[in-house]
Amino acid sequence: MKTIKGPGLFLAQFAGDTAPFNSWDSITKWAADCGYKGVQIPSWDGRLFDLRKAAESKTYCDEVAGKARDNGVEITELSTHLQGQLVAVHPAYDEAFDGFAAPEVRGNPKARQQWAVEQVKMALTASCNLGLNAMASFSGALAWPFVYPWPQRPAGLVEAAFDELARRWKPILDHAEDCGVDVCYEIHPGEDLHDGITYEMFLERTGNHARACMLYDPSHYVLQCLDYLDNIDIYKDRIRMFHVKDAEFNPTGRQGVYGGYQGWVKRAGRFRSLGDGQVDFGAVFSKMAANDFAGWAVVEWECCLKHPEDGAREGAEFVKAHIIRVTEKAFDDFADSGTDEAANRRMLGI
Repeated sequence: MKTIKGPGLFLAQFAGDTAPFNSWDSITKWAADCGYKGVQIPSWDGRLFDLRKAAESKTYCDEVAGKARDNGVEITELSTHLQGQLVAVHPAYDEAFDGFAAPEVRGNPKARQQWAVEQVKMALTASCNLGLNAMASFSGALAWPFVYPWPQRPAGLVEAAFDELARRWKPILDHAEDCGVDVCYEIHPGEDLHDGITYEMFLERTGNHARACMLYDPSHYVLQCLDYLDNIDIYKDRIRMFHVKDAEFNPTGRQGVYGGYQGWVKRAGRFRSLGDGQVDFGAVFSKMAANDFAGWAVVEWECCLKHPEDGAREGAEFVKAHIIRVTEKAFDDFADSGTDEAANRRMLGI
């Protein structure tokens, strides 16, 4: 078995225009000071990272990684959540998602989609240049507006959506194979890959592509009332990344999974800082250890109540306390009396 690496921190929720969150040098020093050993990079944030340069220059990647090491952290993975979202966008969301794209392709869905594919491919190349073996992303969504079947969905609608989604991602996954990097889709409401069934529908259409993997985040399963522990066992061979995020679901007579269009504080389902929600992380980390997960435990801070800097510092300690340093021997080895094949046969009476 392998011991999970960590704690790591996803920097997307912390990057900003003021120090120490506005440069690669200062934010990595801050993360190390909080107790983190690794950081996950939002590849779209130019304040921290130049994606195009990273895809074109191994020297630049060495400099970025070297600066992080000098400051006390490693790079865990790159994230392309925003660009991956734009690989597939239903027209109902065109305007809402336009802000994720470069200014020159906004208002032009075809150009935006091509830009997104190029971005994700660049991030895979950059991951290779950085010596990484996994990259986080979203799948995007074509069928999400039809998730609740009223009026009933026309026959073939969902199948056509997933056929198209796989068609768009297949060349990206093939590039991932060339780079030796797994694409780890965060299974997330709002994406066509939002639970195990939809992931399997997509996987089948990619020919069970070896690089079409999963980012496991139990918080999104709590809010769907999905068994987040069973999910680990079902998809253990595909889970290659791990976001450590907490959540709580407190339904009432007025509100349930859909949230009643309320803001985060007033929803039945809310993201919380680590330890403040309902996820059984003792069981999660135990299953990850038993299933030989070899990646990073990366904190993704999203809490509707707590200050982010408090959540970050507490999160580092929380993950440290939950990482299981796996044993190299069985607990009952002391009682081993020694045996051989002949002795085994005698004990069996054969």
